Amino acid sequence: MTSRVYRAACPNCGAPVEFASAASASAVCSYCRSTLVRDGDALRRIGVVAELFDDHSPLRLGAGGTRQGIAFTLVGRLQYAYEGGTWNEWHALFDNGRSAWLSEDNGAYVLAFDAPLPADAPALDALRAGQHVQADGRAWDVASLTRARLLSAEGELPAPPRLEGEFLVADLRNAAGEVATLDGSDAARPAWSVGRSVLLAELRLQGLAETSEKTLAGRTLACPNCGAALEPRLATTLSLTCSQCRSVVDISRGVGAELAHFTQNNAGPGGLEPQIPLGRSGVLAALTPGRAAESWQVVGYMERCELPASGDDETTYWREYLLYHATLGFAFLVDAEDGWSWVRPITGAPTVRGERADYDDTSFRHRATYDAKVTWVLGEFYWRVQREERARVSDYEGTGAGRDKRLSREATHGEGASEVVWSAGATLAAADIGRAFGIAPDEGAAPVHDVGSFTPSGKGLRTILWLVVLFVFVVAAIGSCDHDECADVKSSFGESSAEYRQCLAQRGSGTRARTSGGSFGGFGTGGGHK
Repeated sequence: MTSRVYRAACPNCGAPVEFASAASASAVCSYCRSTLVRDGDALRRIGVVAELFDDHSPLRLGAGGTRQGIAFTLVGRLQYAYEGGTWNEWHALFDNGRSAWLSEDNGAYVLAFDAPLPADAPALDALRAGQHVQADGRAWDVASLTRARLLSAEGELPAPPRLEGEFLVADLRNAAGEVATLDGSDAARPAWSVGRSVLLAELRLQGLAETSEKTLAGRTLACPNCGAALEPRLATTLSLTCSQCRSVVDISRGVGAELAHFTQNNAGPGGLEPQIPLGRSGVLAALTPGRAAESWQVVGYMERCELPASGDDETTYWREYLLYHATLGFAFLVDAEDGWSWVRPITGAPTVRGERADYDDTSFRHRATYDAKVTWVLGEFYWRVQREERARVSDYEGTGAGRDKRLSREATHGEGASEVVWSAGATLAAADIGRAFGIAPDEGAAPVHDVGSFTPSGKGLRTILWLVVLFVFVVAAIGSCDHDECADVKSSFGESSAEYRQCLAQRGSGTRARTSGGSFGGFGTGGGHK
């Protein structure tokens, strides 16, 4: 696609080093991994980089594609590490001589171009996730602030990489769907780039690496708790649960590393298994509006709860299913007490004014803000799941013609990184979920919820309604000793519902636990994660 215009010998090992662009200032020798900079017509060695972490990326050097009718080739890569895992920045060289960065992180991609540092750019060390700032004459939301380090590099680069030490990287988003990065790897002058999210299918990439089952099988690991085999199926997986002991294992360090893990109870709240089995695929047109319907596979499942406020002894639960598509990335199905919905992380940032948020030509009203934590997980996840992972969640509901739409904001703060993730989606009918994933009405794990109406009185009214229902059940049980106390649950939710199965499991125990479902909002995305 592009012609080679410069070639020299590595001063360390003598291997040929080629540059596709005369403007490129640095390269990494593919033989001895020396980091080289151009010094006139010769190359000068400034250090050495470590071996690349095998993250099973579908991208590789030499892969080519097109953007807005102009062809490009991937000629270099920077691989970074942070507290939550790794990500890649691929150096894309266009046929018109322009360079860009294709950022690859957890199945999501952003194509960005370097630009001069704006005179009004904020100081990196003064930023925090969720902050509103002005830069380059535009308003931005700080989506994440990460302390990172260069893990490795390869190929041709527009500037010498920082080989040692940590530095701050800030990601900014705006209402126009733009993504800006403020990179502090050069402490004297941070780098500034601006781009937008892209899908691999849009780039029409050729020459991608094969991610076959055989390749992924090479990642087979042993559970550090019980010794059972762990076999991740996805290249992006950083955490997964052991099928034997249900421990949650961090595999971000790869084969041969000491694996961090934590154990969890052998069942989630109420002892319920996922209503949609892990591994099952379903076609949901709602997840790709304006495009052909695609098949999504359930790869992860978690139960989360809203942490009760001080003096409030009520704990509400909801369920989230992590869905995966090879070229579209990840999405979430949420099963809350008021119905089903789907959400996907968005690149841009809604415009928020008080209790109102505007996004994608829809106005949303604030519904609830609460603290949430993860209580139970199964399957694989593209972030490092932490014990009792917590997030500050704000849910919004669409108004007018967009009343079925949902918007969610999750803020997390961890060691070395803080992040705000916005997700957007819409409600779904339980019947659509059942049809999409082939769940028969008489199957033991059939979805049962349908979306209920929103009431301004919120959580308090919902709690009262649940108490009234429970009171009716108790009165009925006292009034007739031969009455089936679960009959009303069966009548309300169906014979195959999770609520009815839980009632049967607990009948006769002398206690009645509150039915698990969703928090009042329940449209979260699994916590803030890179």
